[in-house]
Amino acid sequence: MRHLGEATPPAAAGTANAPRPSDWATLGRLMPYLWQYKWRVVAAIVFMVGAKLANVGVPLLLKTLVDAMNFKPGDAAALLVVPVGLLLAYGALRLSTSLFTELRELVFAKATQGAARSIALQTFQHLHALSLRFHLERQTGGMTRDIERGVRGIESLISFSLFNVFATLIEVILVLSVLGAKFDMWFAWITLGALVLYIAYTVLVTEWRTKFRREANEFDSAAHTKAVDSLLNYETVKYFNNEGFEARRYDESLERLRLARLKSQSTLSMLNTGQQLIIAVGLVAMLWRATQGVVDGRMTLGDLVMVNAFMIQLYIPLNFLGVIYREIKQSLTDLDKMFTLMDKEREVADAPGAQPLSGLDQPTVRFEDVHFAYDAVNAAARPILQGISFEIPAGKTVAVVGPSGSGKSTLARLLFRFYDVQRGRITIAGQEIRSVTQSSVRQAIGIVPQDTVLFNDTVAYNIAYGRTGASQAEVEAAAKSARIHDFIASTPKGYDTTVGERGLKLSGGEKQRVAIARTLLKNPPILIFDEATSALDSANERAIQAELQGVAQNKTTLVIAHRLSTVVDAHEILVMDAGRIIERGTHGQLLAQGGRYASMWALQKESPPESPAAPSP
Repeated sequence: MRHLGEATPPAAAGTANAPRPSDWATLGRLMPYLWQYKWRVVAAIVFMVGAKLANVGVPLLLKTLVDAMNFKPGDAAALLVVPVGLLLAYGALRLSTSLFTELRELVFAKATQGAARSIALQTFQHLHALSLRFHLERQTGGMTRDIERGVRGIESLISFSLFNVFATLIEVILVLSVLGAKFDMWFAWITLGALVLYIAYTVLVTEWRTKFRREANEFDSAAHTKAVDSLLNYETVKYFNNEGFEARRYDESLERLRLARLKSQSTLSMLNTGQQLIIAVGLVAMLWRATQGVVDGRMTLGDLVMVNAFMIQLYIPLNFLGVIYREIKQSLTDLDKMFTLMDKEREVADAPGAQPLSGLDQPTVRFEDVHFAYDAVNAAARPILQGISFEIPAGKTVAVVGPSGSGKSTLARLLFRFYDVQRGRITIAGQEIRSVTQSSVRQAIGIVPQDTVLFNDTVAYNIAYGRTGASQAEVEAAAKSARIHDFIASTPKGYDTTVGERGLKLSGGEKQRVAIARTLLKNPPILIFDEATSALDSANERAIQAELQGVAQNKTTLVIAHRLSTVVDAHEILVMDAGRIIERGTHGQLLAQGGRYASMWALQKESPPESPAAPSP
């Protein structure tokens, strides 16, 4: 609830409303990734030109072969006249076309896949580097769809633009040159006119159709987002018996998607019909001119065959120009969406020349006059922290208590630098956390959060996530300290048990004990316990609390709690309300004051909270 009122930061809003860059700009951003494989790019272009030269040579050889076959039936020398060498050369050219094409694909595959991998990895790393605000506002299903389409678009874009459009352009130039050199210029003009008309019609209609394809993609992302969100919240859907409601929401998105795709398909049919009409008129005009030339004696039958072969070879790739152009435009759009994700500015970034955090043997943590609001633009309208100052001495434990919404968990988020403070500063071992690297700050802190989310993997993987590369013995030792080893060992697969999406196969208490084990394994110098035992029953809470107190010995520890019984031994207890510290002291001192803490203590003693751990499914 504390995030619901926050506004989109100016950087994000500016990116969302920024005009879409040109296709050339998107291509320009892609080129450096490809140029890492420049020798493969050059070799692929050479093979592509070789394939086109061989392809253009086929009709020329076919003309020579047809003209050479002009002999009388029954001629005894017929076998000698038949140009066996021309037949072999014809076959060799056909084979060369395919061979060069396959060599081109083989050589360039590494460049294409390498560029796709680099961009996808860079996008993934950038998303992890973005602030918590971005991830709270994102739509996971739509975002993953954008990344998936962007990676696929790289391959399509390279294949279609370089090996279809560019290759066809080379072939058109070669054919026009041959026609202009061997015959009158009318052949070249007819061919060029048909090509220009074909391309202009294709581009204009495809540009008009692009909006329907874009709409279809947006509705596809929306439908995917709804499906993923609904499935991730499967239990909530079941709790409120809303399967039908979710199905209707999903169906509404699918219906919008269906209508957009129908528009796209109907306009595609119109495009294809117009293209075929232009091709047919151009082909008839060329053949009529060639036939007239044969009748007038200016051309041979071989020339007629050659002209026809040239037209077929040209119009076969052109026949797919609409599809190719559409795919190129769509690939550019998809790639631009992924580049847009990469362009999201980091709200929290390392300062230039930031060094790792040092002096962590006995770190002291200080909050000095910290002011913070999630909506930085209108901070005065809804402040979260207002002048918070306190110190966690090295090796000591400070607890923070207070009602929900008082800003307790925000302290942990700021300490992790998920956000930066608007005023004041936070220091660890005397170093302001904004002046050191985020990685070193987070490496120095371990947290057991109130809401534990686990990966859909094994129990061992989730515990070992606290220190990747830890041995099985270390994982089991951490599990024993968190009092969950016996439960894990009792399951059929033991530590190889899969916990399910977000850990839903485990009860709340089991998930929290896995989180505790994960943090124990990390063994950082600074610990944060954010309602670390809130999902445990009283018996397990007392046992785990004893373990946590043992672990917190000689560590700088921040405890955020609702249950006051878990913080009575803290070095200092801070009572927060509405973003301010209203009381501070030890447990005994606060009780003696008879203030808010004493009232909370009396209330909880009268009605001790109980949260029995639910059995595992």
